[in-house]
Order: sequence, then C-alpha cells, then structure tokens
Amino acid sequence: MATFTKQKLSASTDGRAVKVAATATAGTTIHTGSATATTYDEVWLYAVNTSTSAVKLTIEWGGTTAPDDHIELTIAAESGLVLVSPGLVLKGNATPLVVRAFAATADVITIHGYVNQITV
Repeated sequence: MATFTKQKLSASTDGRAVKVAATATAGTTIHTGSATATTYDEVWLYAVNTSTSAVKLTIEWGGTTAPDDHIELTIAAESGLVLVSPGLVLKGNATPLVVRAFAATADVITIHGYVNQITV
C-alpha cells in the first residue's frame, strides 16, 4: 500500500518561497527529488511576480536540456500564485532529478509550493 507524505520544497526554508535568482540555465534549485526508485514526488508549484513588468519564467523539469526539460510561461506583472506545476511527478532516481527555475529578470519571481511524496 502506498503512503503519502506532504512536504515542503527541498530548497525552501521553513516552507517559505524560493527566490529565482538565476537568469539562465542551470537555474535556481527549487526541489530535488528522491534517490529511491520506489518514491515519487508529486510537485505543486506556484509563481509570484513582484515586478511591474511581465517576466518570462522557465522551469527546468528534472534536467537542463532545452526544449525537452523546459516549461516556459510568462508571469504577468504584479501577479501571484500562478499555477506552474499542477502536481507533475518526478520518479525517484539513483541520481535524483532536480527542478530548477530561471527568469528573464533576477530576483522578482518567487516560487511557492509543496510536494506530496508517494512511497510504493
């Protein structure tokens, strides 16, 4: 029987937002998946843009190869809690998969979220 555990993003301090400082690959680390093959991380991410301009955000999902690992979207000016990852899954891997982010402008996008860790 599978077990579910809700956890903070691994790069978050005490559940707080992770600031996207990177403006190119490899991006700011948001979450590092499990090193156990029978563990799955269901990742929920929400972006906040504090800039007065729209900003392009790129999520690097498990790798840094464009376009295969990239999720790109533009976050509207002064908007918040825009759904970026609706529970996408990372499977545990001997070399853990990493979710990273970079933005066209440094330090104006923050990422909030959580992980439902599923062990089978």
